Amino acid sequence: MTNLKPSLIVLSLFFSVELFAQLTVRNNAYIFVDDQVLFVEDDVNIQENTANIYLRNEAQLLQGTGTTGNSGIGRLSVYQRGTVNNFNYNYWCSPVGNTSGNNNANRPFTPNNNIYDVTAAPITSSLAAYTSGYNGSSSPLVISSAWLYSYNPGGQYSDWDYIGAGGTVDAGYGFTMKGTTGSGSNQLYDFRGKPNTGEITVQVLAPVAGVPQSTLTGNPYPSALDARDFFHMDPENQAALAGTGAGALYFWEQNSSSHVLASYIGGYATYTIDSGGIVSYIPAPWATYDAAGNVTGGVGTSPNSTPGVDVPGRYLPVGQGFMVEGAANANIYFRNTYREYWKESSGDSHFFRSQDQNASENQNVNEDTSNLLPSNYMRFRIVYDIEHNSQYFSRELLVNMADYATDDYDYGMEAKLSETFPSDAYFVCKNVPFGILAVPFYLDRKIPLVVKVHHQQNVKFRTYALQNFPDDLPVYLHDIDNN
Repeated sequence: MTNLKPSLIVLSLFFSVELFAQLTVRNNAYIFVDDQVLFVEDDVNIQENTANIYLRNEAQLLQGTGTTGNSGIGRLSVYQRGTVNNFNYNYWCSPVGNTSGNNNANRPFTPNNNIYDVTAAPITSSLAAYTSGYNGSSSPLVISSAWLYSYNPGGQYSDWDYIGAGGTVDAGYGFTMKGTTGSGSNQLYDFRGKPNTGEITVQVLAPVAGVPQSTLTGNPYPSALDARDFFHMDPENQAALAGTGAGALYFWEQNSSSHVLASYIGGYATYTIDSGGIVSYIPAPWATYDAAGNVTGGVGTSPNSTPGVDVPGRYLPVGQGFMVEGAANANIYFRNTYREYWKESSGDSHFFRSQDQNASENQNVNEDTSNLLPSNYMRFRIVYDIEHNSQYFSRELLVNMADYATDDYDYGMEAKLSETFPSDAYFVCKNVPFGILAVPFYLDRKIPLVVKVHHQQNVKFRTYALQNFPDDLPVYLHDIDNN
Protein backbone atom coordinates (compact mmCIF):
# COMPACT_ATOMS: atom_id res chain seq x y z
CA MET A 1 0.00 0.00 0.00
CA THR A 2 1.24 3.48 -0.83
CA ASN A 3 0.70 5.82 2.13
CA LEU A 4 1.06 9.53 1.40
CA LYS A 5 1.86 11.61 4.47
CA PRO A 6 1.49 15.41 4.62
CA SER A 7 3.07 16.63 1.41
CA LEU A 8 2.34 17.73 -2.13
CA ILE A 9 2.68 15.33 -5.04
CA VAL A 10 2.33 16.66 -8.56
CA LEU A 11 1.84 14.26 -11.46
CA SER A 12 2.38 16.22 -14.62
CA LEU A 13 4.45 16.28 -17.78
CA PHE A 14 7.04 13.80 -16.58
CA PHE A 15 4.64 10.86 -16.39
CA SER A 16 2.18 9.47 -18.91
CA VAL A 17 0.63 7.33 -16.18
CA GLU A 18 1.13 6.86 -12.44
CA LEU A 19 0.43 3.37 -11.10
CA PHE A 20 -0.50 2.31 -7.58
CA ALA A 21 -1.71 -0.98 -6.14
CA GLN A 22 -3.55 0.92 -3.43
CA LEU A 23 -3.48 4.62 -2.69
CA THR A 24 -3.92 6.37 0.65
CA VAL A 25 -3.85 10.15 1.04
CA ARG A 26 -3.55 11.33 4.65
CA ASN A 27 -4.29 14.43 6.65
CA ASN A 28 -3.32 17.77 5.00
CA ALA A 29 -1.82 16.01 1.97
CA TYR A 30 -3.01 16.14 -1.60
CA ILE A 31 -2.22 14.74 -5.02
CA PHE A 32 -2.39 17.10 -7.99
CA VAL A 33 -2.73 15.27 -11.33
CA ASP A 34 -2.22 17.48 -14.39
CA ASP A 35 -3.29 16.25 -17.85
CA GLN A 36 -2.48 12.62 -17.02
CA VAL A 37 -4.11 9.40 -15.87
CA LEU A 38 -3.84 8.16 -12.29
CA PHE A 39 -4.33 4.37 -12.19
CA VAL A 40 -5.00 2.51 -8.93
CA GLU A 41 -5.46 -1.25 -9.13
CA ASP A 42 -7.52 -1.59 -5.95
CA ASP A 43 -8.89 1.05 -3.60
CA VAL A 44 -8.35 4.75 -2.97
CA ASN A 45 -8.46 5.89 0.66
CA ILE A 46 -8.64 9.69 0.96
CA GLN A 47 -8.59 9.26 4.67
CA GLU A 48 -9.19 12.54 6.52
CA ASN A 49 -11.41 15.46 5.51
CA THR A 50 -8.33 17.59 4.81
CA ALA A 51 -6.92 15.09 2.29
CA ASN A 52 -7.60 15.66 -1.40
CA ILE A 53 -6.94 14.47 -4.95
CA TYR A 54 -7.17 17.12 -7.69
CA LEU A 55 -7.71 16.04 -11.31
CA ARG A 56 -6.94 18.98 -13.59
CA ASN A 57 -6.64 19.69 -17.33
CA GLU A 58 -8.55 16.54 -18.26
CA ALA A 59 -6.68 14.30 -15.82
CA GLN A 60 -8.69 11.20 -14.89
CA LEU A 61 -8.71 8.43 -12.30
CA LEU A 62 -8.87 4.81 -13.46
CA GLN A 63 -9.24 1.86 -11.09
CA GLY A 64 -8.76 -1.84 -11.61
CA THR A 65 -10.78 -4.88 -10.71
CA GLY A 66 -10.17 -4.75 -6.96
CA THR A 67 -13.29 -5.33 -4.89
CA THR A 68 -12.45 -3.38 -1.74
CA GLY A 69 -14.09 -0.08 -2.71
CA ASN A 70 -12.93 3.44 -1.94
CA SER A 71 -12.94 4.83 1.58
CA GLY A 72 -12.19 7.90 3.65
CA ILE A 73 -13.91 11.24 4.18
CA GLY A 74 -11.53 13.29 2.03
CA ARG A 75 -12.41 14.43 -1.47
CA LEU A 76 -11.50 13.92 -5.09
CA SER A 77 -12.04 17.03 -7.23
CA VAL A 78 -12.74 16.97 -10.97
CA TYR A 79 -13.98 19.77 -13.24
CA GLN A 80 -16.68 19.60 -15.91
CA ARG A 81 -18.30 22.37 -17.92
CA GLY A 82 -21.99 22.91 -18.44
CA THR A 83 -23.03 23.79 -21.97
CA VAL A 84 -26.40 25.56 -21.66
CA ASN A 85 -27.85 28.80 -20.35
CA ASN A 86 -30.20 29.40 -17.43
CA PHE A 87 -33.29 28.37 -19.45
CA ASN A 88 -32.00 24.97 -20.54
CA TYR A 89 -31.12 21.65 -18.94
CA ASN A 90 -27.92 19.70 -18.83
CA TYR A 91 -28.32 16.04 -17.95
CA TRP A 92 -25.62 15.03 -15.47
CA CYS A 93 -24.35 11.95 -13.66
CA SER A 94 -22.05 12.72 -10.75
CA PRO A 95 -18.59 11.07 -10.63
CA VAL A 96 -18.48 11.47 -6.84
CA GLY A 97 -20.71 11.00 -3.82
CA ASN A 98 -21.00 12.66 -0.44
CA THR A 99 -18.42 11.98 2.26
CA SER A 100 -20.77 11.55 5.21
CA GLY A 101 -19.86 7.91 5.74
CA ASN A 102 -16.38 6.35 6.03
CA ASN A 103 -16.94 2.94 4.50
CA ASN A 104 -16.11 1.14 1.27
CA ALA A 105 -19.44 1.72 -0.47
CA ASN A 106 -20.19 4.30 -3.16
CA ARG A 107 -22.06 7.19 -1.59
CA PRO A 108 -25.11 9.09 -2.90
CA PHE A 109 -24.56 12.43 -4.61
CA THR A 110 -25.95 15.49 -2.82
CA PRO A 111 -25.88 18.79 -4.77
CA ASN A 112 -25.13 21.06 -1.81
CA ASN A 113 -22.40 18.69 -0.64
CA ASN A 114 -20.72 17.82 -3.94
CA ILE A 115 -20.91 20.80 -6.36
CA TYR A 116 -18.32 23.53 -5.77
CA ASP A 117 -17.70 26.95 -7.26
CA VAL A 118 -14.18 27.35 -8.67
CA THR A 119 -13.03 30.50 -6.88
CA ALA A 120 -9.30 30.35 -7.58
CA ALA A 121 -8.19 27.57 -9.91
CA PRO A 122 -6.55 25.12 -9.79
CA ILE A 123 -7.23 24.16 -6.16
CA THR A 124 -9.44 26.60 -4.29
CA SER A 125 -13.20 26.14 -4.49
CA SER A 126 -16.16 26.78 -2.21
CA LEU A 127 -19.53 25.11 -2.04
CA ALA A 128 -21.93 26.48 -4.63
CA ALA A 129 -24.84 28.57 -3.37
CA TYR A 130 -28.47 27.81 -4.20
CA THR A 131 -31.60 29.82 -4.85
CA SER A 132 -35.23 28.75 -4.95
CA GLY A 133 -35.74 31.24 -7.78
CA TYR A 134 -35.82 30.14 -11.38
CA ASN A 135 -32.51 31.67 -12.52
CA GLY A 136 -29.02 30.79 -11.39
CA SER A 137 -25.99 33.03 -11.80
CA SER A 138 -22.36 32.40 -12.59
CA SER A 139 -20.15 34.66 -10.49
CA PRO A 140 -20.34 33.63 -7.73
CA LEU A 141 -21.95 30.34 -8.73
CA VAL A 142 -25.59 30.21 -7.66
CA ILE A 143 -27.60 27.19 -8.81
CA SER A 144 -31.37 27.23 -9.08
CA SER A 145 -32.65 24.33 -6.97
CA ALA A 146 -35.98 24.52 -8.81
CA TRP A 147 -34.64 22.46 -11.70
CA LEU A 148 -32.78 19.70 -9.84
CA TYR A 149 -34.60 16.45 -10.64
CA SER A 150 -33.91 12.77 -11.16
CA TYR A 151 -35.95 10.37 -13.30
CA ASN A 152 -35.94 6.95 -11.75
CA PRO A 153 -38.02 3.78 -11.78
CA GLY A 154 -40.71 3.59 -9.12
CA GLY A 155 -42.66 0.54 -8.09
CA GLN A 156 -44.37 0.19 -11.47
CA TYR A 157 -43.37 3.16 -13.61
CA SER A 158 -40.76 5.88 -14.01
CA ASP A 159 -41.33 9.52 -13.13
CA TRP A 160 -39.59 12.78 -12.30
CA ASP A 161 -38.47 13.10 -8.67
CA TYR A 162 -37.55 16.48 -7.19
CA ILE A 163 -34.20 16.41 -5.38
CA GLY A 164 -33.49 20.12 -4.77
CA ALA A 165 -30.24 21.23 -3.18
CA GLY A 166 -30.26 18.77 -0.29
CA GLY A 167 -31.71 15.63 -1.83
CA THR A 168 -29.71 12.58 -2.78
CA VAL A 169 -29.10 10.64 -5.99
CA ASP A 170 -27.62 7.15 -5.76
CA ALA A 171 -24.41 6.42 -7.65
CA GLY A 172 -25.11 5.70 -11.32
CA TYR A 173 -28.36 7.64 -11.52
CA GLY A 174 -28.49 11.00 -13.26
CA PHE A 175 -30.01 14.38 -12.53
CA THR A 176 -31.10 17.49 -14.39
CA MET A 177 -29.76 20.97 -13.70
CA LYS A 178 -30.31 24.17 -15.63
CA GLY A 179 -27.30 26.28 -16.50
CA THR A 180 -26.42 29.79 -15.44
CA THR A 181 -26.36 33.12 -17.20
CA GLY A 182 -22.68 32.79 -18.07
CA SER A 183 -20.74 30.74 -20.60
CA GLY A 184 -17.21 29.39 -21.02
CA SER A 185 -15.32 29.45 -17.72
CA ASN A 186 -18.48 30.67 -15.96
CA GLN A 187 -20.06 27.28 -16.66
CA LEU A 188 -17.30 25.41 -14.80
CA TYR A 189 -18.45 23.10 -12.01
CA ASP A 190 -16.15 21.43 -9.49
CA PHE A 191 -17.46 18.00 -8.47
CA ARG A 192 -15.89 17.12 -5.11
CA GLY A 193 -16.48 14.04 -3.02
CA LYS A 194 -15.80 10.36 -2.66
CA PRO A 195 -14.90 8.94 -6.10
CA ASN A 196 -17.24 6.28 -7.46
CA THR A 197 -15.68 2.94 -8.36
CA GLY A 198 -16.44 -0.71 -9.02
CA GLU A 199 -19.71 -2.29 -10.05
CA ILE A 200 -22.60 0.17 -10.04
CA THR A 201 -26.15 -1.05 -10.70
CA VAL A 202 -29.02 1.01 -12.10
CA GLN A 203 -32.59 -0.25 -12.30
CA VAL A 204 -34.61 -0.14 -15.53
CA LEU A 205 -38.23 -1.10 -16.11
CA ALA A 206 -40.01 -2.88 -18.92
CA PRO A 207 -42.73 -1.00 -20.81
CA VAL A 208 -45.99 -0.62 -18.87
CA ALA A 209 -49.13 -1.16 -20.97
CA GLY A 210 -46.98 -0.59 -24.04
CA VAL A 211 -45.54 2.70 -22.73
CA PRO A 212 -41.70 2.70 -22.53
CA GLN A 213 -40.20 3.43 -19.12
CA SER A 214 -37.05 5.53 -18.95
CA THR A 215 -34.27 5.90 -16.41
CA LEU A 216 -31.94 8.90 -16.18
CA THR A 217 -28.42 7.55 -15.76
CA GLY A 218 -24.96 8.36 -17.15
CA ASN A 219 -21.23 7.93 -16.75
CA PRO A 220 -20.74 7.52 -12.97
CA TYR A 221 -16.92 7.63 -12.85
CA PRO A 222 -14.17 10.31 -12.72
CA SER A 223 -12.94 9.02 -16.10
CA ALA A 224 -14.33 8.46 -19.57
CA LEU A 225 -16.66 5.51 -20.16
CA ASP A 226 -16.36 3.29 -23.25
CA ALA A 227 -19.91 3.10 -24.62
CA ARG A 228 -19.01 0.10 -26.78
CA ASP A 229 -17.98 -1.90 -23.72
CA PHE A 230 -21.10 -0.78 -21.83
CA PHE A 231 -23.29 -1.99 -24.70
CA HIS A 232 -21.48 -5.17 -25.71
CA MET A 233 -19.25 -6.60 -22.94
CA ASP A 234 -22.10 -7.36 -20.55
CA PRO A 235 -24.91 -9.70 -21.70
CA GLU A 236 -27.03 -8.45 -18.80
CA ASN A 237 -26.92 -4.92 -20.19
CA GLN A 238 -27.94 -6.18 -23.61
CA ALA A 239 -30.84 -8.17 -22.15
CA ALA A 240 -32.01 -5.18 -20.13
CA LEU A 241 -31.81 -2.69 -23.00
CA ALA A 242 -32.26 -4.48 -26.32
CA GLY A 243 -35.89 -5.58 -26.46
CA THR A 244 -37.61 -4.11 -29.52
CA GLY A 245 -34.96 -1.54 -30.26
CA ALA A 246 -34.53 0.17 -26.90
CA GLY A 247 -30.77 -0.42 -27.09
CA ALA A 248 -29.95 3.26 -27.29
CA LEU A 249 -28.86 6.25 -25.26
CA TYR A 250 -31.06 9.34 -25.45
CA PHE A 251 -29.42 12.75 -25.02
CA TRP A 252 -31.55 15.80 -24.23
CA GLU A 253 -31.32 18.73 -26.64
CA GLN A 254 -32.96 22.06 -25.85
CA ASN A 255 -32.87 25.62 -27.07
CA SER A 256 -35.40 27.56 -25.02
CA SER A 257 -35.58 31.16 -23.91
CA SER A 258 -38.27 30.67 -21.28
CA HIS A 259 -38.98 28.62 -18.16
CA VAL A 260 -42.59 28.11 -19.29
CA LEU A 261 -43.06 24.45 -20.19
CA ALA A 262 -45.34 25.23 -23.13
CA SER A 263 -42.54 27.35 -24.64
CA TYR A 264 -39.86 24.66 -24.42
CA ILE A 265 -38.18 23.67 -27.66
CA GLY A 266 -36.48 20.36 -27.06
CA GLY A 267 -36.24 16.67 -27.70
CA TYR A 268 -34.01 13.61 -27.44
CA ALA A 269 -31.12 12.79 -29.73
CA THR A 270 -30.70 9.05 -30.33
CA TYR A 271 -27.36 7.22 -30.03
CA THR A 272 -26.21 3.63 -30.35
CA ILE A 273 -22.89 1.91 -31.03
CA ASP A 274 -22.00 -1.46 -32.55
CA SER A 275 -19.47 -4.03 -31.34
CA GLY A 276 -16.81 -2.53 -33.62
CA GLY A 277 -17.16 0.91 -32.05
CA ILE A 278 -19.10 2.55 -34.91
CA VAL A 279 -21.42 5.21 -33.52
CA SER A 280 -24.86 5.82 -35.02
CA TYR A 281 -26.54 9.05 -34.01
CA ILE A 282 -29.45 11.28 -35.04
CA PRO A 283 -30.26 14.66 -33.47
CA ALA A 284 -33.52 15.63 -31.83
CA PRO A 285 -36.16 16.32 -34.48
CA TRP A 286 -37.12 19.93 -34.05
CA ALA A 287 -34.37 21.99 -35.60
CA THR A 288 -35.85 24.69 -37.84
CA TYR A 289 -34.58 25.75 -41.26
CA ASP A 290 -35.40 28.64 -43.56
CA ALA A 291 -36.40 28.06 -47.18
CA ALA A 292 -32.74 28.03 -48.23
CA GLY A 293 -31.98 25.19 -45.80
CA ASN A 294 -30.15 27.31 -43.20
CA VAL A 295 -30.69 26.54 -39.52
CA THR A 296 -32.68 29.41 -38.02
CA GLY A 297 -33.90 28.23 -34.64
CA GLY A 298 -35.19 25.42 -32.48
CA VAL A 299 -33.23 22.54 -31.08
CA GLY A 300 -29.65 22.26 -32.18
CA THR A 301 -28.78 25.92 -32.52
CA SER A 302 -26.54 26.75 -29.58
CA PRO A 303 -24.30 29.65 -30.68
CA ASN A 304 -21.50 28.41 -28.41
CA SER A 305 -21.13 24.94 -29.89
CA THR A 306 -18.74 23.76 -32.58
CA PRO A 307 -19.82 21.94 -35.75
CA GLY A 308 -18.85 18.28 -35.81
CA VAL A 309 -17.53 18.34 -32.24
CA ASP A 310 -20.62 18.17 -30.06
CA VAL A 311 -22.02 14.82 -31.17
CA PRO A 312 -21.33 12.06 -28.62
CA GLY A 313 -18.47 9.78 -29.58
CA ARG A 314 -17.49 6.33 -28.42
CA TYR A 315 -16.14 7.57 -25.08
CA LEU A 316 -18.63 9.29 -22.78
CA PRO A 317 -16.97 12.02 -20.72
CA VAL A 318 -17.01 12.68 -16.99
CA GLY A 319 -20.43 13.78 -15.79
CA GLN A 320 -22.39 12.94 -18.95
CA GLY A 321 -26.02 12.03 -18.29
CA PHE A 322 -28.50 10.32 -20.62
CA MET A 323 -31.78 8.41 -20.68
CA VAL A 324 -32.17 4.69 -21.33
CA GLU A 325 -35.36 2.68 -21.88
CA GLY A 326 -35.75 -0.71 -20.28
CA ALA A 327 -36.70 -3.81 -22.24
CA ALA A 328 -37.23 -5.78 -19.02
CA ASN A 329 -37.43 -5.23 -15.28
CA ALA A 330 -33.73 -5.58 -14.64
CA ASN A 331 -30.48 -3.84 -13.75
CA ILE A 332 -27.87 -2.37 -16.03
CA TYR A 333 -24.26 -2.46 -14.86
CA PHE A 334 -21.35 -0.06 -14.95
CA ARG A 335 -17.93 -1.59 -14.25
CA ASN A 336 -14.35 -0.39 -13.94
CA THR A 337 -13.46 -2.48 -16.99
CA TYR A 338 -15.56 -0.08 -19.11
CA ARG A 339 -13.52 2.94 -18.01
CA GLU A 340 -10.93 4.51 -20.32
CA TYR A 341 -8.54 7.41 -20.15
CA TRP A 342 -9.85 9.44 -23.08
CA LYS A 343 -9.73 13.22 -23.08
CA GLU A 344 -12.43 15.37 -24.63
CA SER A 345 -9.74 17.35 -26.44
CA SER A 346 -8.57 14.11 -28.13
CA GLY A 347 -11.79 13.73 -30.09
CA ASP A 348 -14.38 10.93 -29.85
CA SER A 349 -15.37 12.07 -26.34
CA HIS A 350 -17.62 15.12 -26.08
CA PHE A 351 -19.92 16.37 -23.36
CA PHE A 352 -23.19 16.49 -25.27
CA ARG A 353 -24.60 19.80 -26.40
CA SER A 354 -26.68 21.07 -29.29
CA GLN A 355 -25.30 21.67 -32.75
CA ASP A 356 -24.00 24.99 -33.96
CA GLN A 357 -26.49 27.53 -35.32
CA ASN A 358 -24.39 28.04 -38.45
CA ALA A 359 -23.58 24.38 -39.05
CA SER A 360 -24.33 23.03 -42.49
CA GLU A 361 -25.99 19.67 -43.05
CA ASN A 362 -22.69 17.88 -43.62
CA GLN A 363 -21.16 19.49 -40.55
CA ASN A 364 -23.89 18.02 -38.37
CA VAL A 365 -22.48 14.55 -38.94
CA ASN A 366 -20.00 13.42 -36.32
CA GLU A 367 -16.51 13.37 -37.83
CA ASP A 368 -14.94 11.33 -35.05
CA THR A 369 -12.91 8.20 -35.60
CA SER A 370 -15.92 6.10 -34.55
CA ASN A 371 -17.58 7.11 -37.83
CA LEU A 372 -14.69 6.16 -40.15
CA LEU A 373 -16.50 3.26 -41.73
CA PRO A 374 -14.98 -0.01 -42.96
CA SER A 375 -15.25 -0.62 -46.69
CA ASN A 376 -18.15 -3.06 -46.32
CA TYR A 377 -20.22 -0.55 -44.34
CA MET A 378 -22.37 2.12 -46.05
CA ARG A 379 -24.70 4.70 -44.62
CA PHE A 380 -26.82 7.69 -45.58
CA ARG A 381 -29.15 10.15 -43.92
CA ILE A 382 -32.67 11.27 -44.78
CA VAL A 383 -34.20 14.53 -43.60
CA TYR A 384 -37.96 15.03 -43.59
CA ASP A 385 -38.82 18.75 -43.58
CA ILE A 386 -42.29 19.84 -42.56
CA GLU A 387 -43.25 23.38 -43.48
CA HIS A 388 -45.13 25.43 -40.91
CA ASN A 389 -45.49 29.22 -41.00
CA SER A 390 -42.63 29.50 -43.51
CA GLN A 391 -40.29 27.47 -41.31
CA TYR A 392 -39.24 23.82 -41.60
CA PHE A 393 -39.23 21.41 -38.70
CA SER A 394 -36.95 18.51 -39.50
CA ARG A 395 -36.70 14.84 -38.61
CA GLU A 396 -33.36 13.24 -39.43
CA LEU A 397 -33.12 9.49 -40.04
CA LEU A 398 -30.08 7.25 -40.53
CA VAL A 399 -29.71 4.06 -42.60
CA ASN A 400 -26.77 1.70 -41.97
CA MET A 401 -26.02 -0.93 -44.62
CA ALA A 402 -23.51 -3.70 -43.93
CA ASP A 403 -22.84 -7.30 -44.94
CA TYR A 404 -23.43 -8.47 -41.39
CA ALA A 405 -26.69 -6.54 -40.85
CA THR A 406 -29.98 -8.43 -40.92
CA ASP A 407 -33.59 -7.63 -41.73
CA ASP A 408 -34.39 -8.24 -38.06
CA TYR A 409 -33.34 -6.05 -35.12
CA ASP A 410 -29.56 -5.47 -34.98
CA TYR A 411 -28.51 -4.41 -31.49
CA GLY A 412 -25.99 -1.57 -31.60
CA MET A 413 -26.69 -0.73 -35.25
CA GLU A 414 -30.23 0.59 -35.03
CA ALA A 415 -32.48 2.24 -32.50
CA LYS A 416 -36.07 3.20 -31.89
CA LEU A 417 -37.23 6.79 -31.57
CA SER A 418 -37.96 8.04 -28.07
CA GLU A 419 -41.19 9.65 -29.32
CA THR A 420 -43.10 10.45 -32.50
CA PHE A 421 -45.26 13.41 -33.51
CA PRO A 422 -48.47 14.06 -35.51
CA SER A 423 -46.37 14.96 -38.56
CA ASP A 424 -43.34 12.70 -38.68
CA ALA A 425 -41.34 10.11 -40.60
CA TYR A 426 -39.71 6.91 -39.41
CA PHE A 427 -38.79 3.33 -40.25
CA VAL A 428 -40.55 0.34 -38.70
CA CYS A 429 -38.88 -2.65 -37.06
CA LYS A 430 -40.96 -5.14 -35.09
CA ASN A 431 -43.89 -2.71 -35.31
CA VAL A 432 -41.90 -0.01 -33.51
CA PRO A 433 -40.92 3.41 -34.97
CA PHE A 434 -37.15 3.50 -35.59
CA GLY A 435 -34.96 6.48 -36.37
CA ILE A 436 -31.80 4.45 -37.05
CA LEU A 437 -32.16 1.39 -39.26
CA ALA A 438 -29.67 -1.32 -40.28
CA VAL A 439 -30.19 -3.57 -43.31
CA PRO A 440 -28.02 -5.79 -45.52
CA PHE A 441 -27.02 -4.16 -48.79
CA TYR A 442 -28.02 -5.30 -52.25
CA LEU A 443 -28.86 -3.48 -55.47
CA ASP A 444 -32.47 -2.35 -55.88
CA ARG A 445 -32.88 -2.43 -52.13
CA LYS A 446 -36.21 -0.88 -51.04
CA ILE A 447 -36.58 0.39 -47.47
CA PRO A 448 -40.15 1.11 -46.28
CA LEU A 449 -40.58 4.59 -44.82
CA VAL A 450 -43.64 5.73 -42.85
CA VAL A 451 -44.67 9.34 -43.46
CA LYS A 452 -47.31 11.08 -41.34
CA VAL A 453 -48.82 14.45 -42.30
CA HIS A 454 -51.13 15.91 -39.68
CA HIS A 455 -52.78 18.43 -42.01
CA GLN A 456 -52.44 19.82 -45.50
CA GLN A 457 -48.91 21.22 -45.81
CA ASN A 458 -45.77 21.16 -47.88
CA VAL A 459 -43.15 18.55 -47.02
CA LYS A 460 -39.68 17.92 -48.37
CA PHE A 461 -37.25 15.00 -48.28
CA ARG A 462 -33.49 15.30 -48.58
CA THR A 463 -30.70 12.73 -48.56
CA TYR A 464 -27.17 13.65 -47.57
CA ALA A 465 -23.99 12.38 -45.94
CA LEU A 466 -23.72 9.31 -48.17
CA GLN A 467 -20.71 7.37 -46.89
CA ASN A 468 -18.94 4.65 -48.91
CA PHE A 469 -21.50 4.95 -51.72
CA PRO A 470 -20.07 4.77 -55.26
CA ASP A 471 -20.76 7.88 -57.33
CA ASP A 472 -22.89 5.87 -59.74
CA LEU A 473 -25.13 4.42 -57.02
CA PRO A 474 -27.92 6.93 -56.33
CA VAL A 475 -30.52 6.88 -53.55
CA TYR A 476 -34.12 7.47 -54.67
CA LEU A 477 -37.37 8.17 -52.87
CA HIS A 478 -39.95 5.78 -54.33
CA ASP A 479 -43.56 6.99 -54.33
CA ILE A 480 -45.51 3.72 -54.25
CA ASP A 481 -48.84 5.46 -54.95
CA ASN A 482 -47.64 7.04 -58.17
CA ASN A 483 -44.84 4.55 -58.86
